[in-house]
Amino acid sequence: MNAPANDALGEILVDGAWSHRFVSAHGSRFHVAEMGSGPVVLFLHGFHQFWWMWRHHLPSVAEAGYRAVAVDLRGFGASDKPPRGHDTWTASADIAALIRSLGEEGAVIVGHGLGGWTAWATAYLHPQVCRALVTVSMPHPRVLRAVLRDPRRRPARRLLRRGAAVGLPLLSVPEREMARPDFIARHLRAGSGSASVGFPSQAEVQRYTAALALPFVTECIAEHYRWLVRSQFRSSGRRLAAAMGRPLPLDVLALHGAEDPWVAAPLIQRSSDYVSGMFSAHILPGVGHFVAEEAPEVSTQALLDWLASSQSRSGPDQA
Repeated sequence: MNAPANDALGEILVDGAWSHRFVSAHGSRFHVAEMGSGPVVLFLHGFHQFWWMWRHHLPSVAEAGYRAVAVDLRGFGASDKPPRGHDTWTASADIAALIRSLGEEGAVIVGHGLGGWTAWATAYLHPQVCRALVTVSMPHPRVLRAVLRDPRRRPARRLLRRGAAVGLPLLSVPEREMARPDFIARHLRAGSGSASVGFPSQAEVQRYTAALALPFVTECIAEHYRWLVRSQFRSSGRRLAAAMGRPLPLDVLALHGAEDPWVAAPLIQRSSDYVSGMFSAHILPGVGHFVAEEAPEVSTQALLDWLASSQSRSGPDQA
């Protein structure tokens, strides 16, 4: 399963100030959109989306003096869609190899949802390529694991609600559900907050629906999430949790919507227990799960301010 045919690429290779190219890394071909020059800030998208979710952030980050790169993860967008390798161990190795294939030794990694989970894992499993970390709508994996493994407790029920984080990965349901023509519209609206006026727009619904309809995308997404749930009770998940047990010696920014209907905001602050660097948490009022698109200006400014402060602490060559 490889990149989509040329007649479908128009939905993925959206025109803009950025440039598109394909990068070979870790045995697969990845599509990236990039612009600017300087220290790399690598953006990882979340479930059902693709690089385009970061379209509001790329120009501002590039203008601030960074090389802003947004990638389609394995199985999404215009990147390859192999039948295997949809697990956290492989995904983190993909990102580490991609950074090297971009000609860089390291990057600030920014991830939303599934991309946030992958960003956390990359920082632990491949620390040489992660200079700092930004997670959006995704707590530390061990925080989430504790809830997933004991969902019957009342505190867990309040903090992690039935929805994309838990319900979607189960067995054979995802492909059928994602095939519904109204799935994207329902999912985006259900995940947004009260202050998200105009989100999702008709253009966003149409583009994400088209991207989800590309061959093999739903199968790859389902495998990603099945692994996340099943691994919590298997040796692969226990090994991953053990590898992430120590405090992370990096600066970490956590952005989260106060009205996220699936992963409640209090889980984010718990992530500070696993960070020995500077941990900064920003809870955005009136915003739901899709922070980057519900509040693009606020989230972009928070990212730029944090990048500037992180760079001042580490020096210009380490940002």
